[in-house]
Amino acid sequence: MSDARVQPSDPGPAAPDTADWTWVLTRPCLDCGFDPADVRPDGVSEILLDARRRFTRVLERDDVALRPAEGVWSPLEYSAHVRDVCDVMRGRLEQILAAGGATVQFANWDQDAAAVEKSYWRSDPTVLRRELDAAFDAAAAAFARPTPGQWSWPGLRSNGSPFTVDTLGRYFVHDVLHHLWDVRG
Repeated sequence: MSDARVQPSDPGPAAPDTADWTWVLTRPCLDCGFDPADVRPDGVSEILLDARRRFTRVLERDDVALRPAEGVWSPLEYSAHVRDVCDVMRGRLEQILAAGGATVQFANWDQDAAAVEKSYWRSDPTVLRRELDAAFDAAAAAFARPTPGQWSWPGLRSNGSPFTVDTLGRYFVHDVLHHLWDVRG
């Protein structure tokens, strides 16, 4: 029996994800099992460092660059996306903290455009592993910094969705854990 998955030299963009995932802040995700009630603000860093180890194993797979189906990212592409998510979420956290409690507006980030611009499918797994490790480490260090008095400090996504340091951490953790579920990591 042959493996029907193939990786063309340029597979094109994956199907865009247009869902508003902020609902994961109020109820469990039935797909990946994430429950926002299980995540404490002071536990985000530990979860991120555990996810880092799991993504390392994903990047060691022989078939890491193969898309499981047309229009669906390969584990390599998901890993590149997660690297960028780490950087974006760390930046948003730093923006909130720098505002000292005043509401900040986050710049829009188009994850699908980033995937195409950076050619996620062409990533070298060894290089990506180093980049992903660094991104996870920086994000984990950043999310370890806020004090309990800062957990309620606000930020707004470009579409108006409200976040706090606490909910940004929970949202971030879900994104990472959901993508581990996507790649069976």
